Amino acid sequence: MKLYKLLSFSFLLATLTSCTFTENIYVSDNGTGKFALDMDGSALMEMAGDQLGSQMGADAKKNIDSTFTFKQLLADKKDSIAKLSPEVQNEIKKLEDLTVNLKMNGEKKEFLMAFSKDFKNVNELQDVLQAMSTLQKLEGGSNASNPFAGGLGKNNSTLSYTYDGNKFTRKAIIDKQKSAEKAKDSAADMSNMIFASSNYILKYHFPKRIKKVSNPSALFSDDRKSITLQYSFTDYMENPDKLNFDVEFEK
Repeated sequence: MKLYKLLSFSFLLATLTSCTFTENIYVSDNGTGKFALDMDGSALMEMAGDQLGSQMGADAKKNIDSTFTFKQLLADKKDSIAKLSPEVQNEIKKLEDLTVNLKMNGEKKEFLMAFSKDFKNVNELQDVLQAMSTLQKLEGGSNASNPFAGGLGKNNSTLSYTYDGNKFTRKAIIDKQKSAEKAKDSAADMSNMIFASSNYILKYHFPKRIKKVSNPSALFSDDRKSITLQYSFTDYMENPDKLNFDVEFEK
């Protein structure tokens, strides 16, 4: 199965049932680190794994364990990408160094997809799910047959991360105009129903002990160097600023 088809179908699965998204960030002393976003859609495999084969074709009869980079995937779409605006091309180019690992096992009722990348500074990071939604432009915009058109990750915000050794910040700024337009879209109500039972979990790991976190719901690891926060995926989609927080470290 071609890489793009494989990834597209995987995102289609994610829009059909409850999933757990886990965003991990590992920060080292010098500010470098690793980002990972894991998506667990095994609930769909549990409910409808036997029916997926007919949708995916002969490839679905085999268990899938595939690892590839977005650079490989986008190489197949270079002609289509060249026709897009410079702004959109830049958004898509940021995905090139993402590594994707996809595991699908019908017998074990397993469906896991993981995106990861190393970074030199947290301010390099972007909202991977939202950036992924730009790929719909490669398949004719919001065509109903396009799995990216469902809006997975399109929460109309700009996400940024900062870290200076003393403080870490995760901040999403909402585009109020786009959010107002989305509120009028009947498709948004359908998205809310689909994602109502999905979760978005943040797990951040730091080289220093944490003094305090602005969000009182944060759970600390035993060594106080990691925190975990859990939200509904509806919060991520409709109120992304609810996922904002600051972390201050002990000196």
